[in-house]
Amino acid sequence: MKNILAISGSIRQNSSNHVVLQYIGEKFCNEIDMELYQGIDQLPHFNPDYDKEPSAEVVEFRKKIESADGIIICTPEYVFSLPGSLKNAIEWLVSTTALSGKPVALIVAAASGHKALESLDLIMTTLEANIPADCKLLIQGVKGKINSEGQLNDVDTKNKIEHNMKSFLSSLS
Repeated sequence: MKNILAISGSIRQNSSNHVVLQYIGEKFCNEIDMELYQGIDQLPHFNPDYDKEPSAEVVEFRKKIESADGIIICTPEYVFSLPGSLKNAIEWLVSTTALSGKPVALIVAAASGHKALESLDLIMTTLEANIPADCKLLIQGVKGKINSEGQLNDVDTKNKIEHNMKSFLSSLS
């Protein structure tokens, strides 16, 4: 079993991004041990002055990134960009090599999402993350693909997620 850290760019309860990550965790439960990181909104605002002696929350976040076999980021798009909480979390990793060579799957689940995926890809590439082939997924109109019980119910989206995850999982071997 591979240790996967999943990070949702949304801090909303029952967000579409959480639904996508929960689907992945359930669908691939025989292949991965996935932890959904719950502390993204508890990280202090990034300040390089505090980077030499970061807070306990930042130290814990960095340890989780470093100890994971791979990372899955699933985020919405806010105003044609990444949510501030996700960008802030990533900024706490800039001075480290925590993402260097680490397999990372990128998913943007949003109304549109093109700009957020482009931005996330650029940032992760800059931090030397290993983004395997077919591990970038854009799920447009995600709210219409989740039923009233909060479950992903769109077959095409499920197939795309499974293709994305199979590529990601093969990169972990």
